[in-house]
Amino acid sequence: MVHVIRVWAAMLLLAWSAVAAADVAPGDTVDKANIDKVKGLVSPAIEWCINHGMKLNIVAPKTIGWPNAYKEATEKYSGQVKLAENGLSLTGYVAGAPFPKVDSADPKIALKVMWNYEYRPYPGTDDFVEYDFPADTGTIASGPMAVERHYWIGESRRIYYNGRLYVDPKPELPNPEGIRFKEVLGPLVAPFDLKGIGALEYRYIDPAKQDDTWLYVPSLRRVRRLSTAQRSDALFGQDTDPDSYWGYNGHIAWSEWKFLGEKEMLGILHGSHYPVKRCEGDADFAFCDDWEKRKMYVIEGVSKLPQYAYGKRVIFIDKEAMVVAYSDIYDRNQELWKVWIDNHQFRTQAFPGGTKYDEERDWYAGLVMADMQLLHGTYVPHPGDEGKEGWYFNKGADSRTKYKPDGAVPESFTVAKLIEQGQ
Repeated sequence: MVHVIRVWAAMLLLAWSAVAAADVAPGDTVDKANIDKVKGLVSPAIEWCINHGMKLNIVAPKTIGWPNAYKEATEKYSGQVKLAENGLSLTGYVAGAPFPKVDSADPKIALKVMWNYEYRPYPGTDDFVEYDFPADTGTIASGPMAVERHYWIGESRRIYYNGRLYVDPKPELPNPEGIRFKEVLGPLVAPFDLKGIGALEYRYIDPAKQDDTWLYVPSLRRVRRLSTAQRSDALFGQDTDPDSYWGYNGHIAWSEWKFLGEKEMLGILHGSHYPVKRCEGDADFAFCDDWEKRKMYVIEGVSKLPQYAYGKRVIFIDKEAMVVAYSDIYDRNQELWKVWIDNHQFRTQAFPGGTKYDEERDWYAGLVMADMQLLHGTYVPHPGDEGKEGWYFNKGADSRTKYKPDGAVPESFTVAKLIEQGQ
């Protein structure tokens, strides 16, 4: 089985690398019966999903702009930003995009694209939080997903220490530790045997300092510390790993980066279902939504860590929004292993009648991670319930929850808080 996947993936990669002869137009629907229409316009892993039942509704592309504050910061500060000789750090960075103009002939273009991704404007430059969302995981061998576990996560919350544009103090919080961001995921509300589990992460600006990542397990009454390599491990029977969140969530310094090109690809940047709509039948491990042609950077990342689970990632980054559309992940034998797919929805409000922002936000509506070797999938909608906004952006202490009444402030992101909210 693995040999067949390897040969098949190699053939797909060769076909994808060639100039696409096929094309699609708004109004088309693509499925496995007419998959040739998207040859060269999607990655090998997306082709795999289509062949397993996922459908693409093709719509006309829409422009995605930058928030005004981010655009102004880029114009003001980008001219002073310098990339270190080894490419692993920046000097002169204050806020905005560090490299608003990149040249495909630049030998360091891959690193510059990744630094732009690290300091992207979405979903928030200061903080964001998303409350109460589910996840289903199970086998996807044949027929609908056989759900093995249904999870309910209390929240996902992050605060950025530098590059801040909206919430005082800005552009940087008091930062003697040299923090880039702190993040909490959890506590788990369900299933019962995992209730109270939560994760806390500190990302540092200094590339020599690896992440601090803690996992609180109430049943063991202890906090477990994860190594950097363990951030590529899937936890608790599902498929996602901390370094794959958002399409890529590791430090730039941990990988060697290669620029594979700039291509017109299909991606979900203006999905129309909020919450996301599951596909029917065999592909209900994924969401069926609106796909549009986008200009994307294609970047390959190979971890420098010897015990890292993955052999490489091929990441597809939207040029305008600087968010990941999807990521093909390979094992150590260079066999296609997993795919991460994001559902982005850029507009001023989550749904008619919801809170309206002055500028478009990324209502990040869901993710899918499928394991193509084990035929296993994890489906995560954001939010889980109709009529619920889910996301709150750049709110500071105003973004409150029953788990953390002090909001998105530094005091929320401590090991003591992690234990408290899990009890």
